[in-house]
Amino acid sequence: MILEVSHLSKAYGDVRAVDDLSFSVRSGEIFGFLGPNGAGKTTTIKMMCGLLRSDQGSVTIKGSALHEGGWKGSRRIGVCPQHIVIWEMMTCMEQLEFMGRMYDIEAKRARRKAGELLEVFGLAQKKNKLARTLSGGMQRRLNIVLALVHEPEILFLDEPQAGLDPQSRVLVRDYVKSLAGTMTVILTTHDMEEAEKLSDRVCIIDGGKLLVLDTVENIKNQLGQGDFFEIELAGNQGRELLALLQGSPERFRLQGQTLQLVSHDAVTILPQVLQAIKEHGLHLENLRIRKKNLEDVFISLTGRGLRQ
Repeated sequence: MILEVSHLSKAYGDVRAVDDLSFSVRSGEIFGFLGPNGAGKTTTIKMMCGLLRSDQGSVTIKGSALHEGGWKGSRRIGVCPQHIVIWEMMTCMEQLEFMGRMYDIEAKRARRKAGELLEVFGLAQKKNKLARTLSGGMQRRLNIVLALVHEPEILFLDEPQAGLDPQSRVLVRDYVKSLAGTMTVILTTHDMEEAEKLSDRVCIIDGGKLLVLDTVENIKNQLGQGDFFEIELAGNQGRELLALLQGSPERFRLQGQTLQLVSHDAVTILPQVLQAIKEHGLHLENLRIRKKNLEDVFISLTGRGLRQ
């Protein structure tokens, strides 16, 4: 394991943002670190990066405690924050060289790496332009490059695709994929589809506590085998249909006005459901059958309620 979080806790007054959190990250994996707003992700990341001292517990990188590693420990880490942080009055190349020098990277090597990254992220023609003249999407890409120029062993990406156009999203996704096996990536995102595509393993937290940690497939199987059914009826008829199906051996559940079911036996189940709808004069608005995805598990674990 390249990074280990052990019994990490952090409180702000009476609010326990992180509560006895423990997990390990493997070398070279893309690790999805997920949770709803207010789950404790940002606080945990700050402690994992050495930017915030924990109340209890420890973070170790290759067996060395991060808070004891000082500058040596931080050199192993690259951080791309959710909000864009760049030097607007420096050119792209100037700030990348400056960032390299901050990490004691020899100037020629930093310039070479900066050139490679600017090319990969479609910014080569902007290398001598002031950062403030770049579009928002370009600034986001530059922010990612700044986290990579010193060639860290562990890269933290906090919502790296926020504000990117579709082409840029694909570019960033492909680059992150290319890092698998060579750099450890800890990815936070609210885009469950993106997390599912990229992550080797996923950790979901809420209320500062670990809810689940496993591969995406194993986590999805927690909802049971089979396809995912969603049946939407008009008004409050979903609750009425659920009552009509209580005698069914299948386990239906109501989320809002949507009736949900995971089952292998669509051929048998669907005619029964449609017959009940017809016989009782209910109005079917939508019927979907699809494979389970990570968002289904996320909602199942954390609920549908909005977070501040």
